[in-house]
Amino acid sequence: MLQAFLNIWRIKDLRNKLLFTTAMLAIYRIGFFIPLPGVDQSALNEWAQSASEGAFGSVLSYVTIFTGGSLSQSTIFGLGIMPYISAAIIFQLLATTSEKLKAIQKEGPAGRQKIQEYTRYTTVGLCLVQAFGWLVFLQQGDSDLVYPAYRNTLTFWACGLMGLTAGTVFLMWLGEQVDKYGIGNGISLIITAGIIAAMPGAIMSVVEGFSISGGDASRPYGPMTVIFLIVSFVAVVAGSVIITQGQRRIPIQQAKHTRGRRVYGGQKSYLPLRVNHGGVMPIIFASSLMLFPSIFAGYAASAMPADSEGGAVYNFFAGMFSLFNDEFAGLTGYLYTLIYVAMIYFFAYFWTTVQFQPKEMATQLRDGGSFIPGLRPGPRTADYLEAVMERITYVGAGFLAVIAVIPTVVSSLFKVDYGITQFLGGTGLLIVVSVMLDFVQRIEANLMMRNYKGFLGGGGPGGSGGPKIRGTRGNV
Repeated sequence: MLQAFLNIWRIKDLRNKLLFTTAMLAIYRIGFFIPLPGVDQSALNEWAQSASEGAFGSVLSYVTIFTGGSLSQSTIFGLGIMPYISAAIIFQLLATTSEKLKAIQKEGPAGRQKIQEYTRYTTVGLCLVQAFGWLVFLQQGDSDLVYPAYRNTLTFWACGLMGLTAGTVFLMWLGEQVDKYGIGNGISLIITAGIIAAMPGAIMSVVEGFSISGGDASRPYGPMTVIFLIVSFVAVVAGSVIITQGQRRIPIQQAKHTRGRRVYGGQKSYLPLRVNHGGVMPIIFASSLMLFPSIFAGYAASAMPADSEGGAVYNFFAGMFSLFNDEFAGLTGYLYTLIYVAMIYFFAYFWTTVQFQPKEMATQLRDGGSFIPGLRPGPRTADYLEAVMERITYVGAGFLAVIAVIPTVVSSLFKVDYGITQFLGGTGLLIVVSVMLDFVQRIEANLMMRNYKGFLGGGGPGGSGGPKIRGTRGNV
């Protein structure tokens, strides 16, 4: 491992890419603390802390994890990269239903560039809409989140809309620069940096709340609780890596072609089908959808009078809110958990159906002169691939459900703050694991390409696994 790190700095091109990526992420973290003009940051921080246990606080926490931004601070990067991701998902879904977008995609790099341009324009529109909604929220009622001199002024609206929109567009540009001149996926690395930045705060919470006895109200975390958290974190991360990398390998046989006296083809290979084909998207869709019932019920119950005139309606919404919420840790009610798991399964199959096209895959195998042994090319192969994907998606969805529920279960059973247990699973952990695996694999590919020993044990002249090249009189 140490040798691999040393090899990275020996390669000038790879070293420059890593330094450039680090510099871009540092710029992102610096901009993360530049506030919007006119917003009382101390009042907003106090409000965010008071609302952290409610449904809206869960929305803010979810947005912070997924976007790389933070509305609780209302900085120029408050919206994060969320509008760009939303626009990309919209066009990704439209590409499966719109024949026009399908035709553009088939144009190759020029078509993908055109869709990327559409995505950028849509991002700006989504930024304006989301920024407008956030600024309206900051100035609603008698809220003191905005200084009185700036409330409902043209200057505040112009600075807020332009600041939030420009911040997201700048993050989008940073991500594209990392893709072009750095290493790794720029957008994913920005989100990962935002998630990891919250980890030191969670560690400090455990340290400040630790005591040998573990029975004090101000220091509730005893030695067994801390050991359990450490072991759980290692186990969950290891399980996430295994499932994320897990594949079902379908054997593929190439047909033999005879040309003159030579026979070509006939090699054996495999078609890898990922167990967790949907990645983190099912949890994201399920979490987004499941936030609305609790928010709607909470606001409706607070708006209804509790007296005899509106008592029945109030009791209905209050009962609905209590079913979806738990008094200790927010959205952890039994009904919420059951529906949450069901929605994860639904969106796992939905996303796999959208992304995985067995008919196109079978057609490509047939046109390439390959086939699955024992199956006829064409519809029979497509049916087999679809059946296999349905079975492994069930396992992948079960893994996602377990990962998504672990933080709330541990928080409720062991009375640990959700800000700590959120690193034991959920969207944030899966994003970090997936992005870091991709990041390490890209570094590994760069090392192996230059015949250096990498992280995974392969190597060249410096390692035992490298190829031995010997030349004699010009022959290799």
